[in-house]
Amino acid sequence: MADTQYILPNDIGVSCLDCREAFRLLSPTERLYAHHLSRAAWYGGLAVLLQTSPEAPYIYALLSRLFRAQDPDQLRQHALAEGLTEEEYQAFLVYAAGVYSNMGNYKSFGDTKFVPNLPKEKLERVILGSKAAQQHPEEVRGLWQTCGELMFSLESRLRHLGLGKEGITTYFSGDCTMEDAKLAQDFLDSQNLSAYNTRLFKEVGQDGQPRYEVRLASVLGAEPALDSEMTSKLKSYTFRGSHFQVTRGDYAPILQKVVEHLEKAKAYAANSHQEQMLAQYIESFTQGSIEAHKRGSRFWIQDKGPIVESYIGFIESYRDPFGSRGEFEGFVAMVNKAMSAKFEWLVASAEQLLKELPWPPAFEKDKFLTPDFTSLDVLTFAGSGIPAGINIPNYDDLRQTEGFKNVSLGNVLAVSYTTQREKLTFLEEDDKDLYIRWKGPSFDVQVGLHELLGHGSGKLFVQDEKGAFNFDQDTVINPETGEQIQSWYRSGETWDSKFSTIASSYEECRAESVGLYLCLNPQVLEIFGFEGADAEDVIYVNWLNMVRAGLLALEFYTPETASWRQAHMQARFVILRVLLEAGEGLVTVTPTTGSDGRPDARVRLDRSKIRSVGKPALERFLRRLQVLKSTGDVAGGRALYEGYAAVTDAPPECFLTLRDTVLLRKESRKLIVQPNTRLEGSEVQLLEYEASAAGLIQSFSERFPEDGPELEEVLTQLATADARFWKGPSEAPSGQA
Repeated sequence: MADTQYILPNDIGVSCLDCREAFRLLSPTERLYAHHLSRAAWYGGLAVLLQTSPEAPYIYALLSRLFRAQDPDQLRQHALAEGLTEEEYQAFLVYAAGVYSNMGNYKSFGDTKFVPNLPKEKLERVILGSKAAQQHPEEVRGLWQTCGELMFSLESRLRHLGLGKEGITTYFSGDCTMEDAKLAQDFLDSQNLSAYNTRLFKEVGQDGQPRYEVRLASVLGAEPALDSEMTSKLKSYTFRGSHFQVTRGDYAPILQKVVEHLEKAKAYAANSHQEQMLAQYIESFTQGSIEAHKRGSRFWIQDKGPIVESYIGFIESYRDPFGSRGEFEGFVAMVNKAMSAKFEWLVASAEQLLKELPWPPAFEKDKFLTPDFTSLDVLTFAGSGIPAGINIPNYDDLRQTEGFKNVSLGNVLAVSYTTQREKLTFLEEDDKDLYIRWKGPSFDVQVGLHELLGHGSGKLFVQDEKGAFNFDQDTVINPETGEQIQSWYRSGETWDSKFSTIASSYEECRAESVGLYLCLNPQVLEIFGFEGADAEDVIYVNWLNMVRAGLLALEFYTPETASWRQAHMQARFVILRVLLEAGEGLVTVTPTTGSDGRPDARVRLDRSKIRSVGKPALERFLRRLQVLKSTGDVAGGRALYEGYAAVTDAPPECFLTLRDTVLLRKESRKLIVQPNTRLEGSEVQLLEYEASAAGLIQSFSERFPEDGPELEEVLTQLATADARFWKGPSEAPSGQA
């Protein structure tokens, strides 16, 4: 059997996303709006398969064919008859649920491959003897021949997502290196093109010179089109002696489905902001224009307090090894009014709280653009995973001048972060009950501060295309050096493009640190309803949770390449290092032996020293993070951040050894079952499923009732068309070309 690091355990937690009451309260028109936005999100989410690994679309198609012909109970009878044990069949169901949940065969949280925890030859017998194989023998056999080996392979390069020799990625062709990625980013910057909706393909011409294709995601391809802002960009370029070709049409048939449902949603929009927002999203996905998506995002920001909230597009860049290409995601949610009232109070206090942050006023935005901040119950979240909170849009220019929105995903928090006492690792026994009691409330506080005042704070110093600065060069002083500002962002440069591989993690670390720092403020705790001893417990558990998370983060570190695979977890490890460095016994991490005789560890936080030792240490660190970010000082930022993110076996913590302990005792991230909506006549029905691997599979089997087989064929055709760029599938499965 495979190393436990690369499998999902049979007893993995599975929870349902409960939004029944919030959906019930929607009007018929709001339900129709939510339904069509959900359909757009689910269709678009299929693009993630093509953004993950060469084999992911084929695995998805194979699983979908199997479970369309036989539901999990029916397939179970066949599997047992083929000689599988109950445990082996359950392992297959968990694998299938994992593929659907992560939209591919790599974990969305950690970017590690997972493989079926049963013998390959047994799974082959189940697949080739299934009802699906009887109905479509060539097709099913072709899919299995294309993806079977890669489904199980744990060859070193295939264990993690990464670039070049570091791992596998389909954002870049297999022969691309980090140097190619940097060259392409410089090219994109020179043309004022965003990388968010692109992939990069490299081929060597007959002259031995590399030729790069920058492919934009769009419905339209090479066909002649009415002149648009994108048409003039679609041509050949020579840049620093290299040939670049900008094309479009990536994921075209999938985005066509997205556009169709966005058009339908427009008919049920609540106001002109929503109508114009959707019109610009349609333009963006049709033409391949990020500028149109920015315009849509402006209308989205202006649409304050909608009953049905949503966002869709190529959004987060966590899984691009270079850190600038966005993964497709789309969500639809309904407002939770009780928690939103607390967040509104936090927003009202934001300008005052921003003054508490430990950097000079010149390093803060000129004007705090009051955002929307709501707690939402998610109806649909399509993509590779569901976060607890979001601060979007990610476009630096919009965030600095137009503002942003914050959302806390209440029903996700409710199911994702609950912990059973017996599964609670690395804490002292006398901390466990307190931790269980206050983890949820403290996390509400941390998410609120992280999203609103973490991601929502800080200014970038910019020189625009006309040479004008957004700061006073004569009077603004760098508090770290005592000198005038020496570096800034030039026109076309962004936070992601400049800080690239560390940008996401660095920013998450800054936001997490702001949350820890400001949760010490009594006014903040009062907003969330905590005073006296309860407030002190919330602070303690919030800090304790961060310290424990820093230790758990070691699961996502790869010693062989000295690299981190998850931005949020790297950020938490960095904070743990900062607090350990503060000394005076504030935080200790001690190796121990568990009651089972195996290696264990304990983290301790001295609550009496949080304010006297922890706060000053965090203050110094936060100021340095912000100053380096504001000034675009990449060299200084990398030196600081990568220094804290280094994992060694230096005493007293011996983190490399502790990593083995963390892996030994890790608990897999829960799978979340989401409902479907179905239009019956003019009414929208909510379809819910049981909290199990089989329930999750059923939810996907019923997700595309009208066109499931057509979508699977589209996915495999798109994957086959680009298969030459990787050493993976090289031939179209029978019946798929």
